[in-house]
Amino acid sequence: MFSRSANLQAVVGDFRIDDMMRYSLFVPRLYNLCKSLGFEAGHIMPSRAFCSDENQGYPIILITKHFGTFPFNHGRVGGIVATDRHGPHAHHGKDLVIIQASHVGYDPDTRTFGTYRRIQTADDEYTVTCGKIGAVIEWYQGEYRFAQENIHLSREGDDCLVTIDNQLLNEGRKEGLFLNLDRMVKCSDGNPVPVQIHSTSRSYHACSSFTKALPAQAWPDNERLNIGRHLGPELFSFRRLIEGDIEGRSHLEQNLINPMPWILTSAEPMLVAAQVNTQAEFDRTFRTIARQKEYQNKKILFISCINIDISPREGQLFPLTKCIPWATHIQDGAGGSRTLEQDEIIGLLNEQSTENPDQIDLEEAIQEMEKVKEIRIEF
Repeated sequence: MFSRSANLQAVVGDFRIDDMMRYSLFVPRLYNLCKSLGFEAGHIMPSRAFCSDENQGYPIILITKHFGTFPFNHGRVGGIVATDRHGPHAHHGKDLVIIQASHVGYDPDTRTFGTYRRIQTADDEYTVTCGKIGAVIEWYQGEYRFAQENIHLSREGDDCLVTIDNQLLNEGRKEGLFLNLDRMVKCSDGNPVPVQIHSTSRSYHACSSFTKALPAQAWPDNERLNIGRHLGPELFSFRRLIEGDIEGRSHLEQNLINPMPWILTSAEPMLVAAQVNTQAEFDRTFRTIARQKEYQNKKILFISCINIDISPREGQLFPLTKCIPWATHIQDGAGGSRTLEQDEIIGLLNEQSTENPDQIDLEEAIQEMEKVKEIRIEF
């Protein structure tokens, strides 16, 4: 897919994206896995914690088909889990399944992540997907571009200089991109000392580690070049005034802000953001499941994934959605529980049959309801 730096790998860990499966294979395998764990056919209540986008509808249809019931809704926009719905979910089934997924579009023509073709628009427009993730990272991308364009590198004789716009040096700002200056310029007693003060910027001697980290052509003689792509994730962080509401409108942003430098500097920011959010939501949610009294003595399978939305081709109504499982938490209903890492859960799923004798025929079920004698509602 794309190479990931050691720094990025430190953020997303061992989250592999090359082992995925079609949803038409994932859902029956998941159902059969539940059956192998002792879940009772006809008494399993699935729940989905998906984004509200219409392209998440196809997975929901498949969940309905294989589990025999429309799934409970555990999701908020962006793939955030509404943990305050645990209690109601527990009352709706004997055995319980929760599927959480962040999602990201994929364009097979350009082989890039982050867009999806909306066939219901007038001109089949390609838009950012997931739109919520795209909206969150847009402000950070603007701050990053400003820094890339307003930090300059140059060489005067034997000295490598870093010239930085005053706005980026203002530590009194409440929000914005903040540089890790000690990794870029020479300091005295921990403080950077300018060698030249300009009207809107200051110049500093580059520290030796920063000089050596960049190629020689990054330091031109007697001219300044934008730092551009050389502004790596270890050189900056962000501050943002974010409302502290858990599972509210800013929850997704809170999941992404700390790893944001690695998200922005990756080859596929939308994909990495989806990975980070999926990891954060799994870690947070499985802890709330363990504490939920209504879930005690219940069989539960909670799985977190990324949904890859491939735009429908000519003649197709739905996306070719693929699933990348990340991790799974299982409760056996007798006080035991375990967590399966990515390799373990993918291995278990691949062992399951893709044939599901319990699946329902949705068209037949709908037709059957149309034939049922009408029940008059009386007041």
